[in-house]
Order: sequence, then C-alpha cells, then structure tokens
Amino acid sequence: MTCLNLRACSRLACQQTALVAGIALMAAVQIRAQNTRMQNTLTPKEAAAGWRLLFDGRTTSGWRGFRQQQLPEGWKAVDGALTRVGRASDIVTVDQFGDFELTVEWNLAANGNSGIFFRVTEDDDVMWHTAPELQIIDNAYKEPLKPGQLAGANYDLHPPLRDATKPIGSWNETRLLVKGSHVEHWMNGVKVVEYELWSDDWERRVKDSKFKDFPKYARARRGHIGLQDHGDWVAFRNIKIREMKK
Repeated sequence: MTCLNLRACSRLACQQTALVAGIALMAAVQIRAQNTRMQNTLTPKEAAAGWRLLFDGRTTSGWRGFRQQQLPEGWKAVDGALTRVGRASDIVTVDQFGDFELTVEWNLAANGNSGIFFRVTEDDDVMWHTAPELQIIDNAYKEPLKPGQLAGANYDLHPPLRDATKPIGSWNETRLLVKGSHVEHWMNGVKVVEYELWSDDWERRVKDSKFKDFPKYARARRGHIGLQDHGDWVAFRNIKIREMKK
C-alpha cells in the first residue's frame, strides 16, 4: 500500500523504530539480569558433590579483614563480585579449611596485582609470611616479572608451565587443589603448577626465596582462604569450595 501522507508515514516509522529499540533494550536487560542470577550459584550436581559458596554475590558475609573482626571498607559486593574498590587490606574467610578444592573467577585492572592464599594463619602480622600464594597479576606488568611472579605461579617458588590467562579485562577461572602436601594450580582449565609441600625440592626452593626468613611459612595444615589487597582494583566471583576427606 502506498502512503500518501508522508508526514504520517514518517511518524509511524519513527514509532516503529522506537518500539524495536525498546524491545531490544528490554531483552538486553533481561539477559543481563539472567546472567547475573546465574553467577554465584551452585548447580544441583555441585551441591550434591559437597560444594559450597564462599560469596553469595550480594553481601560480604563470610569474609573479614586479616587479623580484623570486620571487613575493610575498601571491599564491597559490586555487580555480583567481591571487589576491592578502595583503600583496604587483605581479607580472609571466616571459616578455615584443610584439604579442599577451590574455584574462583577473577578480573583485574591493567597493571594490577593480587593473589589467592590458602591455609592462612594469623599468628604473624603479614599474611604472606605464613601462607602460600597463587599469584594473580597482569603478566604485562609495569615492572619486569620473574617467572615465579607470573599469573598462576606458586609465588616466588614455582613458575607456571605456560601463560594460560585471558586478556586483562576478561574473567579468568582459577582452580586450586590442596590435599595434604599435594597442591595444584589450574588456570582456565590448564594445570600450570603442581608441587609437594615440605618435600626436599620445596624446602630447597624456600631456602632460596624471600620466605627463608619466615619459619612459619606454609607449615599450617589448616587455615583461612585469603585474598590480597595489593592496592589495585580486583574482583572475584563464583568463589566455590569443596572440602575433601583424607
């Protein structure tokens, strides 16, 4: 049908365009909301296997400052992620764990630096004096990095076998397996580090590292999970843990 009233046709076309744009916007909002709801949840299979969430996506319940009773103000739940948004300090889980499997997704600012610690004790005033660290860092860091300082490393002791990180600004998935003395670091589905605590090789590496002056370093068999505040923006989500029996 030919439209004889050009002004009316133009107005109708504008209305249709606005309607289509509105529908597209609503669909995008719904998809974003659905994706947000899917984060920080357990599948029935995960729940049956003994997994539990360490972060619910909405609150900071279950976390506190290292050697503190409350969570530092600089850590917030933002858009479904436990996020370092300002001046803060290291944080730890309220609960402690011995043997476990942990999965975490993390996102980091360019030139950012952070870390995931395990079996953290609080009998020293610095977290890294006593607990091993799975390194989180931008591998294109502003300062040259040694192999043992790259993302996925057992910091300063065991370098990753290769760079399995995604580009900065992407979410990276890390898996940490700790059972007795056996430890594995996985990055985006790739095993990048494997070692045995307290082995002759491990003892030699510690003796040649910055940890040689800290006799309590990595000696605990149970402790908190820790997240490092290194002064940079970093976010964590889908923090899940499954305790394992010996």
